[in-house]
Amino acid sequence: MRCDQTPAWKALTTHAAQATGFDLRTAFAQDPERVSALSQTAPHVFADLSKNHTDAATEALLIELARQTGLASHRDAMFRGEPINNTEGRAVMHWLLRQPEGSVSGDLAAPLKRAHDTLKPMLAYAENIRADAQITDVVNIGIGGSDLGPQMAVLALQDFVIPGKRFHFVSNVDGHELAAVLKGLKAENTLFLIASKTFTTLETMTNARSALAWFRAQGGSDVARHFAALTTHVAAAAEFGITTTFGFWNWVGGRYSLWSAIGLPVAIAIGAQGFRDLLAGAHAMDQHFQSAPLEANLPVRLGLLDVWYRNFLGYTSRSIAPYHCALRRLPAYLQQLEMESNGKRVDRNGHALLYGTSPVLWGEPGTNGQHAYFQMLHQGTDVVPVEFIAVKKPTHNLADHHELLLANAIAQAQALMLGQADEGGHQHFPGNRPSTFLLLDELTPTSLGALIALQEHRVFVSGSVWGINSFDQFGVELGKVLAQDIHARLLSGDTQGLDASSAALLQRVRLG
Repeated sequence: MRCDQTPAWKALTTHAAQATGFDLRTAFAQDPERVSALSQTAPHVFADLSKNHTDAATEALLIELARQTGLASHRDAMFRGEPINNTEGRAVMHWLLRQPEGSVSGDLAAPLKRAHDTLKPMLAYAENIRADAQITDVVNIGIGGSDLGPQMAVLALQDFVIPGKRFHFVSNVDGHELAAVLKGLKAENTLFLIASKTFTTLETMTNARSALAWFRAQGGSDVARHFAALTTHVAAAAEFGITTTFGFWNWVGGRYSLWSAIGLPVAIAIGAQGFRDLLAGAHAMDQHFQSAPLEANLPVRLGLLDVWYRNFLGYTSRSIAPYHCALRRLPAYLQQLEMESNGKRVDRNGHALLYGTSPVLWGEPGTNGQHAYFQMLHQGTDVVPVEFIAVKKPTHNLADHHELLLANAIAQAQALMLGQADEGGHQHFPGNRPSTFLLLDELTPTSLGALIALQEHRVFVSGSVWGINSFDQFGVELGKVLAQDIHARLLSGDTQGLDASSAALLQRVRLG
């Protein structure tokens, strides 16, 4: 049953109307057990949900909504390898890439074996590159999931990155990005990784061809040694001169592909064991999501909270505030994960929705954000739930820095909740602003894997309740198709048949 047709949806609508005066300060004063009831430990992640606009009654209704929309059955279908990506007729099995070797049977045994048959040589190749002192720079050329995931992970795990090698990520077709990276490189010391499942992605292949031309212009001749491809199109890679390829499968979506061969730059950066630890952390969260009761299932509780905010309280965005500079690309990674997955306007059957789906995700690392957009969070006219992400233990020994960082994270969550009275108005903070606090003991490959998998499954939960297909992304295609026509017109100057605005812009930007 679609969510808006369920009895639970109607009950939640009534409950939201009755909860218009909900105040966090009152909720804490009336319930001394609120923190324990709305906190949870999951693998490698502690979550404090107590500063959210929710209570036991709200959670109970949301759990009932999950039951009435068949969340558990949908989840189980994914873990059985059924084609839940119905618009493309594909299974959704990025989680299988994290399964230990030989741990499943039946229909899943063969794809798991293929995954490990790819993982082993990929990790062996990564170790060979790590041991190759001549290779000092690794350039990953991809876009979307072939860029954001590996880039985010390498930055997040910078304390585990092998010394003596630098990692660069090029995604934008804007040549300024590639040119800036190439300025500091030498052909004989550079390895290029071309990440494109089909080996046809316009931006990636444009950058790849330019990288190859630069390599040859710099005197490089051994393309097979200095280029590798993360692709299923081995023939196209061979035509390019690439002999080292690692593939993945159509049951791995781009934004879920970090765990596949797309993670090669991560494996080179942190080593084979580090990459296995990343997989193990994600697998631990998979097991939690698969087996924990809905009421004590952290991805479920977070995903249902997102539905509550989006559909019943009218909060249209969520700010991600990681209080760890190494997680500075996490907001961008989560933007793609959630908005590409759940930014849909029709249900799985193609029927138009009468309710909102994906919120807008945005953010910056703390404490930088405090001196920028936090003004709006505290005193703006919109209520924006904030997700704080902090790490208990630092890896540096600079005195008082980490204590001050953590103090700011906790204080900002406290200030959003408590507010401040001021009769003059300008220094009045209304308070009662919601936030979630996620805490890792340490930022390691294992804990990062768990954190990412938590976010993946949370997106699955909200998408499942909304009745949408979270695993296609047709919305990225139309503009790319039209760009091919515009590109040809830029070269020829032909504006016939274009709308007036596009024709005028084309004439204005034409070079020459």
